[in-house]
Amino acid sequence: MAKFIILDTETTGNAEEDRIIQLGFMVLGKPSQPPLVFNEFCTPSLEIKIEAMEVHGITPEMIQGKPVCTQTEAFHVLNTHNTADNFLIMHNAPFDLGMLAKEGFIPQAKVIDTLRCAKHLFPQSKAHRLQYFRYEMGLYKEEAQTAKELGVEVKAHDAIGDVLVLKLFVTKLVQAVKEQFDTADVMGKLVELTNTPVLITTFNFGKHKGRPVAEVVREDAPYIAWMQKNMTLDSDMQYTLSYYMKS
Repeated sequence: MAKFIILDTETTGNAEEDRIIQLGFMVLGKPSQPPLVFNEFCTPSLEIKIEAMEVHGITPEMIQGKPVCTQTEAFHVLNTHNTADNFLIMHNAPFDLGMLAKEGFIPQAKVIDTLRCAKHLFPQSKAHRLQYFRYEMGLYKEEAQTAKELGVEVKAHDAIGDVLVLKLFVTKLVQAVKEQFDTADVMGKLVELTNTPVLITTFNFGKHKGRPVAEVVREDAPYIAWMQKNMTLDSDMQYTLSYYMKS
């Protein structure tokens, strides 16, 4: 039977040189079996950036004396469950996978990126951040009971706290797939959506914020060229600009 690994990391920052300082995940298997829950601190090869501490609240004192990521029990168990018949579920998977890759982790499990899936399934949502959905969908109302059942503590931006919210959010994604698609393979559809770029219709940043992308491409091609040359664009925006430029 397939297992579902719902995972989140906290890191020293979000740049190329940054590393994992907390690895949290739960492994869901048979409904009759309690999930495996891991939430471990680890010591990176560089200092935690102040901007990162401001977000997750993890200080150098909290990770002092902890093993490096690859020597934690959590990392070992993660590798044990990293098989082709299982599913690895993350919100903004490229970020977490990029951090795990620095530790030598290569995903063998089928990857579900709930951020990209949410963009496909809830295109009208004003934001697609996990914490936004936490309140928009009322997930916070279910957290206390779910946390009690699992024996975990809920804290915003803490790895296992975010994993708990993500577990609740996955049920919303599953429901949306059932409503929007005629398929019995719900998890397979989420994998498919993960691998399908999102066509963005409206700019949500920059001087053209709020304007249709197609309109800006027609009317301000120099700005689009500048964006492509000077900005770090995610894969969805790269796909979107290429799509409208060609059409």
